[in-house]
Amino acid sequence: MLDIKQIRENPQLIQERLNSRSGKYDLEPILQLDRQQRDIEITRSQLQARSNEIGKLVGQKIKSGVSPQDQEIQGLRDEGNAIKAQLSELEPKEKELKAEIEQLILAIPNIPSDATPLGKTEDDNVEVRRWGDEYIPQNHNILPHWEIGEKLGILNVERAVKVAQSRFVNLIGAGAALERALINFMLTMQTQAGYVEVSPPLLVNSDSLTATGQLPKFAEESFKCADDDLWLIPTAEVPVTNLYRGEILAAESLPIYHCAYTPCFRREAGSYGRDMRGLIRLHQFNKVELVKFVHPSTSFEELEKLVGNAEAILQALKLPYRVINLCSGDLGFSSTKTYDLEVWLPSSGKYREISSCSNFVDFQARRADIRFKEVGKKGTQFVHTLNGSGLAVGRTMAAILENYQQQDGTVLIPEVLQPFLGREVL
Repeated sequence: MLDIKQIRENPQLIQERLNSRSGKYDLEPILQLDRQQRDIEITRSQLQARSNEIGKLVGQKIKSGVSPQDQEIQGLRDEGNAIKAQLSELEPKEKELKAEIEQLILAIPNIPSDATPLGKTEDDNVEVRRWGDEYIPQNHNILPHWEIGEKLGILNVERAVKVAQSRFVNLIGAGAALERALINFMLTMQTQAGYVEVSPPLLVNSDSLTATGQLPKFAEESFKCADDDLWLIPTAEVPVTNLYRGEILAAESLPIYHCAYTPCFRREAGSYGRDMRGLIRLHQFNKVELVKFVHPSTSFEELEKLVGNAEAILQALKLPYRVINLCSGDLGFSSTKTYDLEVWLPSSGKYREISSCSNFVDFQARRADIRFKEVGKKGTQFVHTLNGSGLAVGRTMAAILENYQQQDGTVLIPEVLQPFLGREVL
């Protein structure tokens, strides 16, 4: 959530930054309500001061011997009662205006950082680097991952549709084992890199989704339980970030690194007709997520490290990929700067997203009220939060099935995965 003080003091700059995003965002309604609220606050403050003054005067006069029934004291009390009546009207109005302002601000995205390229669509994203060109398969006629998966008997869609609906899959035998091996491998790598593993709830309340930015704007993208204020998580970012909601952390405890494997659930609203087959865009998928809570002075440095942690998985698996710096128009709602990692899928001849690593600065922490306190300093500050996939498991599996596919129809297992899987070939 943006800071109302920041909006109030730099409306033109904030509006210009918002205009560089996709969509239209107008700060004027917020500024108008803010002016009304501050006017009421000034009036209320003045009235409260006068009320306090009257109380003090009445006390002094009675103490000096003036009768409580004296006309002057009665006049002061009448004025005090009139002020209390005014305050009883102003206070709920001010509270209502603050609530309206907060709801409007909750619908405003984060502002892009200075290091985020300006642009409106993914065509304006900037490629930062590529890795692993030497590992791009040279053999032709590589089958899409869903076809080779079905031929090997490790992936089945029809029965998943029967059990649930489209955009679900069954992994069978070595397919299920490969997914489990990938999860174990990723968690091992990330815990060795310093992340503390968490196994969080898969159902979260509305406050949690609001804190990380999924609510109120993106409710249609998540699955909600009909009879409870609980939602299936769209990513482990939500429960892990909310572990510290409403808390004040010690500065010396920062940075805090967490990783978590969870199933994730998304409606994929607006994406129908895209990636209807295979493991790329599912309603239910597995992911290892990386979440950081850091000091504001180090958050952009921490973003580079986070990207490196995700890249390390792809490099260990020897999967070709590239790193993209997303432009302002392609940023996620809560992010100020994002790098996407895109893995090579030879059947389509394209790089496809496999990880998105973002710095949210204080945007999520302000919504979640996650602060820290430094020894010897007054007050508290909001932490900066970051997160990224380390990695999306199904997409990693898809990349292995295609990049390691052999002409005889078998699929080699990446060397680093073999100890986790106990075999060398599918």
